[in-house]
Amino acid sequence: MRMSQKPKPSHGLTVCPDCAEPLESGDRFCGACGHDLAAVPAAGTEPDRPTVAIVTPVAWPDAPSRDPGSLSTATQHPGDLPGTDSGGRDLPTMEVRTDGPVPPAAGPAGRTAAGSGDFELAAPDPRTAVRADPAPAAAGAPAPQAGAESGPPAGRPAPVPAAAAPGSALCVACRAGRVDTDGYCENCGHAQPRERDHMERELDGVAAVSDRGLRHHRNEDAFAVSATTLPDGSPATLAIVCDGVSSATRPDEASAAAAEAAGASLLAALPRGTHPQQAMHEAIVAAAEAVNSLAEEPGEDGAEHDPQRHRNAPACTIVGSVVADGLLVVGWVGDSRVYWVPDDRATPAARLTEDDSWAAQMVAAGLMNEAEAYADERAHAITGWLGADAYELEPHTAAFKPDRSGVVVVCTDGLWNYAEGAEDMARVVPADASDRPLHSAQVLVGHALDGGGHDNITVALVPFTAVPPGAGPA
Repeated sequence: MRMSQKPKPSHGLTVCPDCAEPLESGDRFCGACGHDLAAVPAAGTEPDRPTVAIVTPVAWPDAPSRDPGSLSTATQHPGDLPGTDSGGRDLPTMEVRTDGPVPPAAGPAGRTAAGSGDFELAAPDPRTAVRADPAPAAAGAPAPQAGAESGPPAGRPAPVPAAAAPGSALCVACRAGRVDTDGYCENCGHAQPRERDHMERELDGVAAVSDRGLRHHRNEDAFAVSATTLPDGSPATLAIVCDGVSSATRPDEASAAAAEAAGASLLAALPRGTHPQQAMHEAIVAAAEAVNSLAEEPGEDGAEHDPQRHRNAPACTIVGSVVADGLLVVGWVGDSRVYWVPDDRATPAARLTEDDSWAAQMVAAGLMNEAEAYADERAHAITGWLGADAYELEPHTAAFKPDRSGVVVVCTDGLWNYAEGAEDMARVVPADASDRPLHSAQVLVGHALDGGGHDNITVALVPFTAVPPGAGPA
């Protein structure tokens, strides 16, 4: 992730405990004797708080009504949209400083019937998003469908091959030389694309695309998409997107492990009847355990308490979405995001996640508006991630009940840096995204590449079909 770095820990020391050399708060090691300051407990550090257990009943929640006039049109936050949090409580409405006045509330045309319990998507002064013209499909053959003999296991991303197997393929650069077994052209020496450089996957009701971008030497993003059924036979679709922390070791392995573990956890929990919000929480915990295990080096039995083992451990962020029986559930740790884009672009889109980042903390505290916070060089420093050196694991989850159809955009900052606001994202999402999710994901990746492709880019699209009032599962 571009600029998404784990903040330097504050050790609370003014001098080195070994040699008395003066220290700065951000030092990891003593400049004189090399003492590891991470091994020194920070003064006044409070014990970690355990994650609040989810006790949400199996009966899926109805979203409470909310006055649209209380919403901000300049910035969307989870609290802007009625739903429930990880503990089953109403999501709070967060006060956010903006640069402009809030327009008057929309009229009754955009509201749902009173007392329906459905999720109201209306907001003040609805904005009409510019409909994007369908872009040509990305080059390369589409990924194998689920169930194909040569394809990967269900839910795992399938690479789009840029060339044939090494030793027989033509170079993608000079189109003349053959590619040797090391992955380089025998004629021009050009390195050939690796299988994670560009990956695509499409299943019924969900699609995802991941690309290395134009500046990174490898793709450190990963995703898992899949579909399953609930105990009553109704369908459920899920998407998990993970972004490796570039400043950590082996970030590509961290993201891959997290995506696989979270996807497998959801596929196991949903068919058992686990509430999707509970299942999402458990999936994030499973992903964290998978990433933590990467810090376990072979042959280090008996060194469980050695602080050196977890220094700069593999790390990643995670974001995911589950669509099931009229419910939209999101979960995340880090700064990857979920956006809601309705098919009816006359109604506003919204961001459903809140970044674990320095900039988001400044905005939440009322110290800066979003324009000021994200212009700061510290903006993308993350305050939450999965990894053995994470301060504590605090999965965020939220549940929503949209009253209209649309598409859920699950993405890393490699995309949202080029379409940050919800209205910006709605402008670049093709109008037929619900009908052609793979094509639309390709268009969104292309948008980021056209904008400079400074980071790895991963996006998953999950169409959402609204359940008519009074209609039950098929």
